[in-house]
Amino acid sequence: MSKPLSDHERRKQISVRGLAGVENVADLKTNFNRHLHFTLVKDRNVATKRDYYFALAHTVRDHLIGRWIRTQQHYYEKDPKRVYYISLEFYMGRTLQNTMVNLALENACDEATYQLGLDMEELEDMEEDAGLGNGGLGRLAACFLDSMASLGLAAYGYGIRYEFGIFNQKIVNGWQVEEADDWLRYGNPWEKARPEYMRPVHFYGRTEHHPDGVKWVDTQVVLALPYDTPVPGYRNNVVNTMRLWSAKAPCEFNLKDFNVGGYIQAVLDRNLAENISRVLYPNDNFFEGKELRLKQEYFVVSATLQDIIRRFKVSKFGSREIVRTDFSKLPDKVAIQLNDTHPAMAIPELMRVLVDEEKLNWEQAWDVTVRTCAYTNHTVLPEALERWPVDLFAHLLPRHLEIVYEINRRHLERVAARFPGDMDRLRRMSLIEEGAQKRINMAHLCIVGSHAVNGVAQIHSDILKATVFKDFYEMEPHKFQNKTNGITPRRWLVMCNPGLAEIIAEKIGEDFIRDLDQLKELRKFVDDEAFIRDIAKVKQENKLKFAVHLEEHYKVKINPNSMFDVQVKRIHEYKRQLLNCLHIITYFNRIKKEPNKQWTPRTVMIGGKAAPGYHTAKMIIRLITAIGEIVNNDPVVGDRLKVIFLENYRVTLAEKAIPAADLSEQISTAGTEASGTGNMKFMLNGALTIGTMDGANVEMAEEAGEDNLFIFGMRVDDVDAMDRKGYNAEEYYNRLPELKQAIDQIAGGFFSPKQPDLFKEIVNMLMHHDRFKVFADYEDYIKCQEKVNALYKNPKEWTKKVIMNIAGCGKFSSDRTIAQYAREIWGMEPTLEKLPSPDV
Repeated sequence: MSKPLSDHERRKQISVRGLAGVENVADLKTNFNRHLHFTLVKDRNVATKRDYYFALAHTVRDHLIGRWIRTQQHYYEKDPKRVYYISLEFYMGRTLQNTMVNLALENACDEATYQLGLDMEELEDMEEDAGLGNGGLGRLAACFLDSMASLGLAAYGYGIRYEFGIFNQKIVNGWQVEEADDWLRYGNPWEKARPEYMRPVHFYGRTEHHPDGVKWVDTQVVLALPYDTPVPGYRNNVVNTMRLWSAKAPCEFNLKDFNVGGYIQAVLDRNLAENISRVLYPNDNFFEGKELRLKQEYFVVSATLQDIIRRFKVSKFGSREIVRTDFSKLPDKVAIQLNDTHPAMAIPELMRVLVDEEKLNWEQAWDVTVRTCAYTNHTVLPEALERWPVDLFAHLLPRHLEIVYEINRRHLERVAARFPGDMDRLRRMSLIEEGAQKRINMAHLCIVGSHAVNGVAQIHSDILKATVFKDFYEMEPHKFQNKTNGITPRRWLVMCNPGLAEIIAEKIGEDFIRDLDQLKELRKFVDDEAFIRDIAKVKQENKLKFAVHLEEHYKVKINPNSMFDVQVKRIHEYKRQLLNCLHIITYFNRIKKEPNKQWTPRTVMIGGKAAPGYHTAKMIIRLITAIGEIVNNDPVVGDRLKVIFLENYRVTLAEKAIPAADLSEQISTAGTEASGTGNMKFMLNGALTIGTMDGANVEMAEEAGEDNLFIFGMRVDDVDAMDRKGYNAEEYYNRLPELKQAIDQIAGGFFSPKQPDLFKEIVNMLMHHDRFKVFADYEDYIKCQEKVNALYKNPKEWTKKVIMNIAGCGKFSSDRTIAQYAREIWGMEPTLEKLPSPDV
């Protein structure tokens, strides 16, 4: 028998990784050694693994530069409409492997590093995640950048270059502890500072009204320094730009206000200005009305709009004008997409620039602004909606407050004309909420100031029109659209699961990577014994690889034949990690009661970060770790049930965990998860879903066939009915003995014997004020999990459902999502044409 292939040899056989031509490999080795030499010549003669990583990163980056310059040159010459995706978050993860995938360099680099005696996977592991996001919203922005480049759109991602991204999570004695994410410590080989495009951003001050217009004076200035990161499309020679702004104090900062003695303090105080881009706010789906956060929001918006207008004004190709001055044409050349309300200040800021600086009249400026801007809503949770206190606004951005008031005055005039005498409607639709302290409702500002408003899954968009934004929908129904989220198949299949990508390519060719709808061709093979075997084999290999990773990191022995049951996402009450916990406890109790029964073995993995100030979420983590301590050490249960909390869940851990999962937990209360995108990643990577009819789960069931998902629980209508009738948790507690047992165990200290009342708050919440109705779905969830267990015992039937799920994934490519944004909101046409290769 031939000896098993090495990892390197196995990777070589994967054709989706690109060809490793002899000349190509030789060139890469030469360039690698050149970069390594320049790294080392500085001060050392022995290379570390990090030195090798930087040499490889710079070698790969060299292949981007020519394409990047050519792409930007091409846009300058063709002068297409450009789209600006403004987001406070871009959750990019690592860049090296993604760049190699999109440039078809993976096998060549693997071979080159191998010939130099290095293991490419070890080098890839040296890269820090760019964790400039909290979860779904920030990762969506990253997938969108990949798709916009792959579809040949002239697109720019604009955000903040946070010095510290989402915190690193450590679990200490079962509790979450946060650690600063110093991701730039060793430098970032993928970014290029562009000081020549530095922009001033103004804060504070006051306004002066003159006959010739309004002046905003006596402001404090902070400089915005741009850093550009290349965004390569998939094998089309397009390289777009993500531009992130860093805050810099101007040279004269504070000095003019000081006498000689204050010089040192004045220099130290530069930090105050530069704090704007210091750290990402770590809240997911929660609004914290802090001045620094509002500063961040205006900072990114002001710098970005200056850039947009500079680019718009620069002479059009083939035209003799020095600059474009006709701003009525702005919407023909510029689309601005607001990723949630965080960049909502773009609306009053664009008005300020057009009216105060470019001297357009209000009506013209407003027409341009509305036709340029569009708004994506990401949540219906009331605690997540941004409502800024008017007094904070008046202090920080006095001119913008005046503009918002004028927008509101004209808006309410239109409402009153359309619905005469309906005072309550005027109150509901105002941009200003009256009350103890007046607040600006940023979602209302976005709707009024945009030509398109979209939700991120069909059910979410329907809920927006029926409830949260009902008044606005009745007034301007044409504005409201749906754009169901998607994920990039480059990172979330080709890169993280090359084995699966390869067996798919063997059946239907490689084109599905750019046109994911082609996956439906796999339905033909649902009864093909060899294909079923191959799919199951890839999953088993991924599980073994992840099991090795877990045993190294958690010192728990994993049974690789157990079902890998995975729930990874931010910890939040609405996502109902507690419902998962109740199933674990129930299953544990059943095994203990009948230890000789043939139980389906499970390894339950739960991972995700809790916002540092979200007490309940931190207690949920402590409960999960406590359950693990009891379950994992029970000799009767043995390896039939293990519970693992996945520490520091992030993009890079998702890329390992998702390809290894058998079961995907998507169990939010119906009507609370706007879309979800992790659900799509699991589906594409061969896991089956247990979930509620919420977010994109609804459309996943539609695409794959409802029989091929494990759907349970209340639908949105049932939840609404229960809200009207009143949810009574005690009724379920008294009626369901297994639920009662589980709750009594949590409350009585079974899982926390040293601190019996550790979890009394959680139990009290579940029993008396649970907004998300965990008990109401418990019974159906447990029954559904029994069906999961039964099917898992029949590997062939399980794998057939897996194939039907993969085949139904086409809709959930972010390429489809972006093509719809382009055509239906931005007025742009995607293309699959390649740009000429730079080496031609």
